[in-house]
Amino acid sequence: MSFLPRILIVAVAAITTAGAVLADLVIPDLAAQHAFNPSWPPHAKFHDAQYMVMTVLLGLTGLVLALRNTLLPAAAALSVPWLGMVGALLFPGTATYDPEFADRTVFVLGLHGQVFMAIVLLTALLVATTATLRTPRETTTTRS
Repeated sequence: MSFLPRILIVAVAAITTAGAVLADLVIPDLAAQHAFNPSWPPHAKFHDAQYMVMTVLLGLTGLVLALRNTLLPAAAALSVPWLGMVGALLFPGTATYDPEFADRTVFVLGLHGQVFMAIVLLTALLVATTATLRTPRETTTTRS
């Protein structure tokens, strides 16, 4: 089996496990827009905390599955928060940033930094999944 799919999935798992907690809680400039945003009501902060816990759990699940060589379920679990982020843009009234942070928001190739990261990570998972599906399965034969 090729190690590229596993390496890609483990990298996405690490980013998924740590990313939301770092961005929403630890890195001061980003946390000010999320967990420590005084404009956010408690219920919004609850859902941010829920998202952080969910991504840690999904990231760790994906990591364990990848290390156990169950790559397709690992990729599926890891795609959930990133697909959810992109899918959230389809709901009315949602935005990738609050207006008061417009001047501090990072855009990459015209996309909000988080959306760009989601697309990159989903692409990595797609590449890993495709490579996994194209890798011939090892078979064992028994001789009589």
